[in-house]
Amino acid sequence: MLVHLLTATGAVFAMLALLAATAGDWSLMFLWLVVAFAVDGIDGPLARRYDVKTHAPLYDGVLLDLIIDYLTYVFIPAYALFASDLLPGWTGWVAIILITFGSVIYFADTRMKTRDNSFLGFPGCWNMVVLVLFAIRPDFWISLGIVAVLAVAMFLPLKFIHPVRTRRWRALSLPVALAWTGFAAWAAWHGFDPESWAHWGLVVSSVYLLGVGVVQQLLPARETGTGR
Repeated sequence: MLVHLLTATGAVFAMLALLAATAGDWSLMFLWLVVAFAVDGIDGPLARRYDVKTHAPLYDGVLLDLIIDYLTYVFIPAYALFASDLLPGWTGWVAIILITFGSVIYFADTRMKTRDNSFLGFPGCWNMVVLVLFAIRPDFWISLGIVAVLAVAMFLPLKFIHPVRTRRWRALSLPVALAWTGFAAWAAWHGFDPESWAHWGLVVSSVYLLGVGVVQQLLPARETGTGR
C-alpha cells in the first residue's frame, strides 16, 4: 500500500507543476516535473519488489500510474509549450492537439509494451521533449517538426526502451537515464541558462534514449540458448 501512496504523490507534484506553469515560472514547473519523473522511476521497481498486486489488490497501480503519467508527461508539458513563446500562434495549437490527442490514444493502446518490456512507438514522454526544447530553444519550425515527428512515431512499429525494465544494454541505458535526470534538474535550477554545460548533456542523453531502441531493432539480440 505504501508503494501506491508513493505513486500517488505524483498527482501532488503535477498540481505544483501546474501552479508554477500558470504563473509562468517554467523553471519551477520543470523542477516539479523532474521530481515526479524520479518518483515514476522508482515506484515501479518497488511495486514489483514488494508484489503490490498480491498485497494491495484493491488498488490498480497500473491505472494510477497512467493517470499521473498523462498529467506529468503529457498535459502539463503541452500547456507549457503552448503558453510559452516556443511555438507562437497557430503552431502552438497544432502542437497541443497533436500531443494531447495522440497521447491519450497511445496510453489506451493495449499493444504499447513489447515482449522485452520496451515500448512500441514513442511512449509520450513529452515532459522530456519539452524540457529539452526549453533548454536549447531551437527555431519554432524545428520545434514543431520535432513534435510532429514524435506524434507520428507513437503509432509506428518502432521500439523505445524503458531504461529500467528493458534488460538489453540496461547497464548503459539506466546510467544515461539517471544522467538525463541530473542534467534536467541542473538546467531547470539555473533557469535554462543558454551557456549551461547541462544542455549538451541533455541533447546527447536524449538522442541516446530516443534512438537506442531502434538500434536494438536493427541489431537483434543473439540467442543465448537459455530459453529466455
